[in-house]
Amino acid sequence: MASVVRMPSVLAGASEAAIASWLVAPGDEVAVGQPLAEIETEKALVEYAAEEAGVVGRLVLAVGDTGEIGEPIAVLVADGETDADIDAALGTETPAPPPSGTWSMGHRPPKSVVDGPSTTNGHQSPAGVDGSRIFASPLVRKIAGERGIDLAAIAGTGPNGRIVRRDLEQFLAAQPERVEPEPVQAPAPVQASTPVVAGDRLVPHTPMRRAIARRLTESKATTPHFYMVTECVVDEVLELRKRINESSPVKISVNDFVVMAVGAAFRDVPEANVTWNDEGLVEHGSVDISIAVATEGGLVTPVLRGVDGKRLSDIARESQDLAGRARERRLRQDELEGGTLSVSNLGMYGTLEFSGIINPPQSGLLAVGAAKQQPVVTDGVVTIATVMRCTLSIDHRALDGALAARWLAAFTTRLEHPLGTIV
Repeated sequence: MASVVRMPSVLAGASEAAIASWLVAPGDEVAVGQPLAEIETEKALVEYAAEEAGVVGRLVLAVGDTGEIGEPIAVLVADGETDADIDAALGTETPAPPPSGTWSMGHRPPKSVVDGPSTTNGHQSPAGVDGSRIFASPLVRKIAGERGIDLAAIAGTGPNGRIVRRDLEQFLAAQPERVEPEPVQAPAPVQASTPVVAGDRLVPHTPMRRAIARRLTESKATTPHFYMVTECVVDEVLELRKRINESSPVKISVNDFVVMAVGAAFRDVPEANVTWNDEGLVEHGSVDISIAVATEGGLVTPVLRGVDGKRLSDIARESQDLAGRARERRLRQDELEGGTLSVSNLGMYGTLEFSGIINPPQSGLLAVGAAKQQPVVTDGVVTIATVMRCTLSIDHRALDGALAARWLAAFTTRLEHPLGTIV
């Protein structure tokens, strides 16, 4: 029987994803574990492999199309099965004539083709004014139906003139704001929205930017943050880094020393290596740390596993690899999940101090500022030292103040005396 391949949940919390590229074509035989497509999520590009064997009978979504999690994206068939079997698997009762592109072995259209007037969520999805079919992705049809938008007014830029989400977003951005009657309901907090005036340009949100906005808003609204600041004298770190980089094949950054000190601090204070769960505190057996990477689309936080047991050169090598693939959006799903704490370093931009928002479900974020020379008093004597200010954001549900202070003191000691941590 024909088997429907559905949009996978490749990133926790995601409600939709897009087809970045198809790695197979109709008629291709596929084996279990063979990559079918590259799925673009809010933060990464993930290869999706076949969970069963078969022959590709139809590609339901085109490259660039967005689909909700669980929505059909392709159909696999067995020997002897035809387009009728594919239609039955998809629940298509009335097959439509083939479009100009080749979408299946029998040249049948994908499910997302609208052939004449049809209904989506109870709303009409009309054909073009000349009676021609309108090609649109399922998500576009859903949004258009909910908002009462005539798809015939939108020019598609997808394959065969198909209307994809970016076309709908551009169409909406160009429309004057519609005033609709407000339903009678309890008063809600008013969210400020910047008006678009003459001379301004509205840039539609990317999925990644929407994800960042949603997750950080949820974090500040649901996670009780509190903050602690420490000042670390890092002259030993800077001198040791200079000596190591004179001979090391892997270049070491100051942030590598910070990550190493974070891992060592969790080894010193293991009871701080916890995250909040509604059923109880999760005590982690491994020290997994996220590193914040600035990409063109926004901030990505891949996870370094087992930091407490890694050599400094291993931390540097893996951090460089993760950062490079994050900028190329080539991270795997597992490389974006988990972790107890994130390290965000803006010191290279000259930022002296900042406080970050915790990346849920983690329990903390260490914000690292720039290393600057300043007067330091030690045993009543004023000297000049290089000081780096670090701010720890903590989830008060998981860690109390005293425990967080012990961890931050351990981190400060480890960073200020790096040689003892390396050996």
